[in-house]
Amino acid sequence: MNKIIKADLFRYGGQTKIRQGKKIPGFKFMYYFRKASKYKDNKVLGLYYRYRLSRLRIKYGYQIKIETKIGSGFYIGHFGTIVINPKVQIGENCNIAHSTTIGVSNRGKYKGVPKIGNNVWIGTGTVIVGKITVGNNVLIAPNAYLNVDVPDNSLVIGNPAKITQKANATMGYINNIL
Repeated sequence: MNKIIKADLFRYGGQTKIRQGKKIPGFKFMYYFRKASKYKDNKVLGLYYRYRLSRLRIKYGYQIKIETKIGSGFYIGHFGTIVINPKVQIGENCNIAHSTTIGVSNRGKYKGVPKIGNNVWIGTGTVIVGKITVGNNVLIAPNAYLNVDVPDNSLVIGNPAKITQKANATMGYINNIL
């Protein structure tokens, strides 16, 4: 658990001290998210961490439930509305910006929730829905609407999404990885 928390913290400019990191809204939320997830079966600690997390949800506008599977090195760029369905899976070293929704599609060919790979950068205002797979090393540009599978090493732009192969799609966007 501490390794995951340290990986999350390091994403914020190479920070290494948890006490100082708690001043950063994105890390502070993820710290309590990780603790609440770990202690969800513990009556005392679980209750404490869930309470703190619920207060931060309201303060920062993040709707991320502790059931959501998020890999280490998760980076929230700004506070503001972020909605993630609890059944979504997100890989390691992913960045997410404000006004983003990652959710369920209730009908059609892609009924279900997304699975997001490692080293994915998700821009402001992005909507990702449906039972799709987003590969590794993918950059999803701001305001994209994504409801189709995305292969590794891709750039996603627009609404509807246009997918372009790009070898180093997230170079310079995903930084400070442990």
